[in-house]
Amino acid sequence: MKINSEKLISKRKEEIINACEELYKIKNFKEITLKDIADLTTFKRTSIYNYFQTKEEIFLTLNKIEYEKWSKDLNKIIDNNEKLSKEDIAENIAKTLEKREQMLKLMSMNHFEMEANSRLEILTEFKVAYGKSIKTVNNLIKKFCPDMQESEINDFIYALFPFIYGIYPYAAVNEKQKEAMKIADTGFIYHSIYELAYNSIRKLLGERGER
Repeated sequence: MKINSEKLISKRKEEIINACEELYKIKNFKEITLKDIADLTTFKRTSIYNYFQTKEEIFLTLNKIEYEKWSKDLNKIIDNNEKLSKEDIAENIAKTLEKREQMLKLMSMNHFEMEANSRLEILTEFKVAYGKSIKTVNNLIKKFCPDMQESEINDFIYALFPFIYGIYPYAAVNEKQKEAMKIADTGFIYHSIYELAYNSIRKLLGERGER
């Protein structure tokens, strides 16, 4: 009975997360309500509280899943290559970020409020996935950049992750924003997620140049 109950809980949570993910494609965080999410599931809104107490917990769990997927992609780089130049490292990491647009979008949200409005167990699950991604990047750099000191790797990581949090707003620019920037004469030049990540990671690693 316990196994069946755990399967049901897992299935219900997955259904809630999937509903949230679909809504996030067409609405922003503030627009989405628990009722909206429940309407895309097979159960009532009140049942959601058996699994998540706030909307923030659902989004934080969705972000946790995105981090787990990213870590898997990073591990593939480590497992499938014996040697990589710094240029290759930048290219490979940039490609993994290009695939994780939703993760970058979630990163650009107010994490302070999302984490503050989540229970400790949900927050801890997220931090485990987040921490795993940091460790995986650390392992990747150690393998392919054996000349880098531990302090240099730490400097790279703590420059990379804050940078990643800001990629999405620069890469996902709508027409109204473009028009406003044109009127304001900001000189903004559009770059894709890949371009922003590739060029910045190369510079963080001490490489220069663009593709």
